[in-house]
Amino acid sequence: MPHGPVEVGVGPWEGAWPTGPQWDPELLAGGDRRNVVDRYRYWSLEAIRADLDTRRHDFHVAIENWQHDFNIGTVVRSANAFLAAEVHIVGNRRWNRRGAMVTDRYQHLRHHEDVPALRDYLHALPGGPVELHGIDNLPGSRPLESGPVPRRVCFLLGQEGPGLSQGAREACDATFSIAQFGSTRSINASAAAAIAMHSWVRDHADLGDERTWRG
Repeated sequence: MPHGPVEVGVGPWEGAWPTGPQWDPELLAGGDRRNVVDRYRYWSLEAIRADLDTRRHDFHVAIENWQHDFNIGTVVRSANAFLAAEVHIVGNRRWNRRGAMVTDRYQHLRHHEDVPALRDYLHALPGGPVELHGIDNLPGSRPLESGPVPRRVCFLLGQEGPGLSQGAREACDATFSIAQFGSTRSINASAAAAIAMHSWVRDHADLGDERTWRG
């Protein structure tokens, strides 16, 4: 039995081409097979980014990159879905982009040598400091489920396995823990990031916005 469309996206534009700076002539002529929502079909990459910039949310997400963690790309993809202000890579500059599925093209990515440098950047942002909250089940962590999370916050994730480094724990303004009910001691880092970002969305996002995408 067939399952879904054979091809993703749409073919060449039929009829008279629309006018406006957002339209990409190559996509109009050849079709748009990108994994973008219908609102952005045939738009140029630059136009999509500019539109997203008009309504990005107030939260950031960061991940330590000491072991070239494959989860980083997936975190970036989730950050795009939930419209994070910025994504921060801490540590090694190079990271595995495969899991991002090219969504990194639509995000603002910043690199920081260490977590104190990230914290200093966040605390100096225009509009007031952005709190740095680690996501790790540590003694004294605030239950993420207790809500609401701060409006201006950066969620910091550690590496898969060890979690946040000791230096990161010391640099954070606070930490959140995620309730778990099974036998394992932890959950996947990219899953934890998505849970944290969705908590922010539930507390602060305009869910009635007509541009909210539900698939």
